[in-house]
Amino acid sequence: MIDAHNENLSDVYAASPSRYDTMIYRRCGRSGIKLPVLTLGLWHNFDGYKSFETARAMVRHAFNKGITHFDLANNYGPPYGAAERVFGQLFALDLKPYRDELFISSKAGYDMWPGPYGDFGSRKYLISSLNQSLKRTGLDYVDVFYHHRPDPETPLEETMSALDHVVRQGKALYAGISNYPADLTAKAAKILRDLGTPCLIHQPSYSILNRWTEKDHLFDITAENGIGVIVFSPLQRGLLSGRYLNGIPEGSRASLNKHLKSNLINEQTIGYIKALNEVAQKRGQTLAQMSLAWVLRDTRVTSALFGASSVDQVDENLRVLDQLNFSDEELREIDRIAEPFIKLLEK
Repeated sequence: MIDAHNENLSDVYAASPSRYDTMIYRRCGRSGIKLPVLTLGLWHNFDGYKSFETARAMVRHAFNKGITHFDLANNYGPPYGAAERVFGQLFALDLKPYRDELFISSKAGYDMWPGPYGDFGSRKYLISSLNQSLKRTGLDYVDVFYHHRPDPETPLEETMSALDHVVRQGKALYAGISNYPADLTAKAAKILRDLGTPCLIHQPSYSILNRWTEKDHLFDITAENGIGVIVFSPLQRGLLSGRYLNGIPEGSRASLNKHLKSNLINEQTIGYIKALNEVAQKRGQTLAQMSLAWVLRDTRVTSALFGASSVDQVDENLRVLDQLNFSDEELREIDRIAEPFIKLLEK
């Protein structure tokens, strides 16, 4: 379906021999793992309904450019499980010969199936969910299995022991956590360390417009515990993608009130977006590229997780590798524009 990059999807896939030539890799905490600074998230556009061939072309192209890390969760879809099933098809068709070059993650922690055992953080839910994920993807193991969010009712020891258990079973190589505040991160890290399965990675939200991790000193805690960080929503659910510079385009998240409310796009917010875009243009970047570079400016951030709807969008994000550095003046200008924008979004 996509031939702009001369990819014949009917052919047997052979990965590009130059796939590792330009990608930048960072060490994940104090582990032996290095991850690409950009990770392709398979939440949006990987349910198989929009275009399986487009999803296939994006994954092929990403791997051809050195993106080895693909991020999933049990409930990515809709419907729940759809993204893992689609990835399973892509793996069987194209990626299986390259399994040892791939770093595949999945998660469990949000609502997945009916009844008392299909949500949050019990041992039963987490282990059952990973077993289901492995069946959907056709994998023997995932490289990292995350607890997707804290569970206020299940003892943390039970949740972390479930992660330790699946690692010892060989169904996951590493354990991770997501959306945990700093205090719980420290507690979870200690429990896992005492069990003999150190926490590899934390996945929090973080962007120019979402700085809770800074107020919480989360990156200090992850660094102290040797935990890597992969941030999600670096484009603030599309606000920093550049799509809203001139209002709300048809088919966008805001037009559908899907993950981004249309009332957030108004004359005032568009003014802030345009001001940030001017900074990006002076840097020779798009707003999306600058926003990705901004979260990666802190070397404690191992990788930035992005979604895409086309091969061209994957390529646009990859061009962030050309300019990751910021001057002090640029950072001050971004902060000056972002401060009132953040307060507006927090109302």
